[in-house]
Amino acid sequence: MNQVIPYCGTPPVPGELLTRFNLDVVLIAILAMLTIAHLTQIKDTVRRSAALAGWLVAAAALLSPLCALSVALFSARISQHMILLLVAAPLIASGLPRKENPHSAHGMRFAATLFFVALWFWHMPNPYYATFTSSTIYWLMHVSLFGSAIWLWRELLHHAPEHTGEALLTGMLSSMQMGLLGAVLTLASHPLFEPHLLTAPLWHLTPLEDQQLGGVVMWVPGVLLFLWAAVRSLRRLWAHLEESRPV
Repeated sequence: MNQVIPYCGTPPVPGELLTRFNLDVVLIAILAMLTIAHLTQIKDTVRRSAALAGWLVAAAALLSPLCALSVALFSARISQHMILLLVAAPLIASGLPRKENPHSAHGMRFAATLFFVALWFWHMPNPYYATFTSSTIYWLMHVSLFGSAIWLWRELLHHAPEHTGEALLTGMLSSMQMGLLGAVLTLASHPLFEPHLLTAPLWHLTPLEDQQLGGVVMWVPGVLLFLWAAVRSLRRLWAHLEESRPV
């Protein structure tokens, strides 16, 4: 029976990592088309620069040797996800059109729910293992995680001032659930992810240490970035109140 090779290839050893770029021409073409299509819709220079930076960060996460390293180390896969969810997604979202209906906050709740479901589902042992057996499942993971993160950040960054309270609550809950998952992974007493049991020691980590490192990578940055979003929302609300104050 033939062994299935994961999308990013076989697990690399330390000496070959820098040669393991992902040169998938289909992925490169899709990223290029999405970037061009997005940038052509933005007229503001600052927003265009942020969106371009976001797509370049996403390309780096998916095409660099981090892709191959994520086959060997759970912490590398989590790092790849955090780069997509906490760096690329908010940058891309900042360049998306603002909501046409400022009086509806339903999208914010739905986006947060979808993000929560995708994050927890794909970081459970069985769904996670499945991504190593099928390129289709691998991309279902990344598209659902990245897509829901972009949607959530769009809602958090572009909400109407009157929905600041809901945005603060949504950001806090999203941060808490991400931190909770990171804590569960960090504080687990045994390794949960079979694909890395034999490959982590090649990188001088036990499987449990690798998992704990991945949990910390998820735990801390998410809290800090959602805190920044909360401060940004409060500053926008204050500016709105100042503009509305009678002279």
